Amino acid sequence: MKIKLLCTALLAMSFATTNAQTGKASWGRTNYEDAPWVKNVSRPNEITDGLQNRHLSVWSSHGRYYDAKKGGWRWQRPILFGTTEDLYTQTIVLPYLIPMLENAGAIVYSPRERNWQRNEIIVDNDNRVNYKEESLKKKWSNTSEKGFALHYGSYNDGENPFTAGTARQVKARKRDSKLSSVVYQPTFPETGRYAVYVSYQTQKKSVEAAEYIVFHQGQETHFHVNQRMGGGTWVYLGTFEFDKGNSINNSVVLTNHSSHRGIVTTDAVRFGGGMGNIVRGGTLSGLPRFLEGARYSTQWAGAPWSVVSKSNGSNDYNDDINCRSLMTNWLAGGSCYLPDKKDGKKVPIELALAVHSDAGYKADNSFVGTLGICTTQEGNKTLGDGLSRKVSKTLAEQLVSNVKRDIDNAFHLNWVTRSVWDRNYSETRLPEVPSAILETLSHQNFPDIMLGQDPNFKFTLARSVYKTILKYEANMHGKTYTVQPLAPSNFKIEYISPKKIRLQWKPTFDANEPTATPTSYNVYVAMGTTGFDNGINVRNPSFEIELQSGLVYNFKVTACNRGGESFPTETLSALRNDGASQTILIVNAFHRLSSPAVVNTNAEQGFDLEADPGLSYGPVAGWAGRQANFNKAMIGKEGPNALGYGGEELVGKIIAGNDFNYVREHAEALRHAGRYNIVSCSSKAVENGEINLSKYAMVDLLLGNEKDDGHSLLYYKTFKPSLRQQLTKYLNGRGNLFVSGSYLASDMQGTDEQDWLRNNLKITFDSANPDNYNSIVTGMGMSFDVYRTINEQHYGAYTPDNIQPADNAFSTLTYADGHTAAVAYKGTNNSVFTLAFPFECIKDAATRNSIMKGIVNFLLKK
Repeated sequence: MKIKLLCTALLAMSFATTNAQTGKASWGRTNYEDAPWVKNVSRPNEITDGLQNRHLSVWSSHGRYYDAKKGGWRWQRPILFGTTEDLYTQTIVLPYLIPMLENAGAIVYSPRERNWQRNEIIVDNDNRVNYKEESLKKKWSNTSEKGFALHYGSYNDGENPFTAGTARQVKARKRDSKLSSVVYQPTFPETGRYAVYVSYQTQKKSVEAAEYIVFHQGQETHFHVNQRMGGGTWVYLGTFEFDKGNSINNSVVLTNHSSHRGIVTTDAVRFGGGMGNIVRGGTLSGLPRFLEGARYSTQWAGAPWSVVSKSNGSNDYNDDINCRSLMTNWLAGGSCYLPDKKDGKKVPIELALAVHSDAGYKADNSFVGTLGICTTQEGNKTLGDGLSRKVSKTLAEQLVSNVKRDIDNAFHLNWVTRSVWDRNYSETRLPEVPSAILETLSHQNFPDIMLGQDPNFKFTLARSVYKTILKYEANMHGKTYTVQPLAPSNFKIEYISPKKIRLQWKPTFDANEPTATPTSYNVYVAMGTTGFDNGINVRNPSFEIELQSGLVYNFKVTACNRGGESFPTETLSALRNDGASQTILIVNAFHRLSSPAVVNTNAEQGFDLEADPGLSYGPVAGWAGRQANFNKAMIGKEGPNALGYGGEELVGKIIAGNDFNYVREHAEALRHAGRYNIVSCSSKAVENGEINLSKYAMVDLLLGNEKDDGHSLLYYKTFKPSLRQQLTKYLNGRGNLFVSGSYLASDMQGTDEQDWLRNNLKITFDSANPDNYNSIVTGMGMSFDVYRTINEQHYGAYTPDNIQPADNAFSTLTYADGHTAAVAYKGTNNSVFTLAFPFECIKDAATRNSIMKGIVNFLLKK
């Protein structure tokens, strides 16, 4: 069977000759319209006006590399203000930019490892461990080309794992019966999020939609992979939550089912990012692969030596810079965008973007700001299929101007942009597709990085870049575009009958993007111990579901339109118990995202991670260590005496942030507390008067590490006036309240606020508890440990409040230093239990269950 042309048209020879001299200003008739490299066919929403079928190469600047001259591994940029550029730019690209592009339908390749997971498990046909073939109507056999093979231990420089083994093949089958398959069933050392990469061989009769099924915590997600391209390297499917151990419920299955005749091939499947394993100078980096430069990831991905090391092993620093672009060209070679590069992998990558941060400082505390870089005067006169190099300058200019517009609109800042440099940088000279470098800000200038470490700034910056790429791609192909929506708000769950609940939410409108209006929503459901399903798309901002008894259900919602899908809401939970006569409401009031504590005086500048490490959006691997030098007089210096200099004790650690799923932990504990029904909501729904609290026998208010810290770009407050009003009304109506949070008293310093605490929670503030490294809490018949410091498992309750009982309340729990950690009050009209650290920060699940049962019994048992 002839392979279908991958482009809508081939340019005529005369037109190509003219373009070789002058270049095109857009892709014109060159447009990839065949099957994408990877497609998630379980996605419930259809994307027709976004980045569907667009293949992009995106990476975050530098990484750890081997310095042959100095004989050791080192960072490419210095440590400043707790991080380094090698670490920092990942925290924009990985949690924000790449997901936004993929939510718009793009297929994104990154030459640096993208998975913040130190574990790596590879299942391969060559060693047959946890690998199982089934041959029914069609039989598996070896391919004629070499494939991946894993050997234990490290890899030598230049050693290509994709030429060391074999791969397997089978004829495709149109019928969905008597299918041949391969099961890759790894043994996971711990529960966590693992990227899934597959490998195969591209052959003359390869199918364009090989069927892969990823089983993750009992759910299954189906992918079609176009094996006509990209063989002989790692191909990213997605990142999933897998359970510890070995189970078919956590595996990958490939079948030979296909709507077209042809060949299905398979090789190895890789789970997780792993540790660096390339030996240089007789040593390994000792760090996770996601912290190493692209030079080592591209070797692990099977790239030719000419791509991995342009210097032939003599200069890893230059190799790392060059291989990002060369890897992009190698993958794209032979596609309609790089038709003359015949030795490539035919992946239709049509744009390359490098995200950096820059050095430089302003002594007057002003911004250094954003810079764009392109190369139009050096290298070949044209790119790809006769495209003018000037299109890269257009991309760089739009990136810079849009960043300023979007940051200023979001935060009312006068953000600075530094123009666009048209200079000879290899990252923008070597790519044979439109490319740019975005220097997001100066990591050396504290006013810049103070904003740059705020997760809301990172989100806004990444969204601006995503929107620029969306609009740029639409213009290059003469298409219309739709901007993906923002996440819904005011999420709430209520019972509408004894067995049925209703989920409701509100759309969030983007005043600066008229097309970003949602037209539908994806509702994701997880039941009991299973993972989240693939979602169901609904047209209206509500969803009804009947609950099985005794199972905690967890829900999250995204907004959708023709341009893609938003980030999700927080996770809310619900439980039905047969025979329950009372319902408990969990209110999530923990939305804070922030940089670490800011030090900014005439004499000192920096981040104090010991005072408050801040809260990232989910886990983050962007910190090097605690800042040691705050002396503002040493601005611009290098080494230990430089302003911002600090340690490296956090390098390689994946620090927990705000996961927005703590309602789930409360619901699980409440499930053990007695026979009650449970629903939950966002605090915004309560503040807006959309929830009638009086319907609930008990309210569990989850404050986490919420507080008005004085430096975050968004306003966070434990008890906003509207929330206080609703809680007062509830308590005056014979309500029962359980409230927990680190700063629920210290964040209420006004006279009226202190009066409210005394009158309603029956507590007073009694200073902060600084004993973070002695985290044992005692009381209620037990002693238990609490997360109080930076760690990888859970956000910590840094320096939580000491509180004192007021009126007829009494202390129930104490910190290790004897100060009160919890206060209980039972009155004639209401009952309150106040916990001065987040309930979910109790480390042991059984202890959480026991504590919650005691609290519920105290509040509800008469």
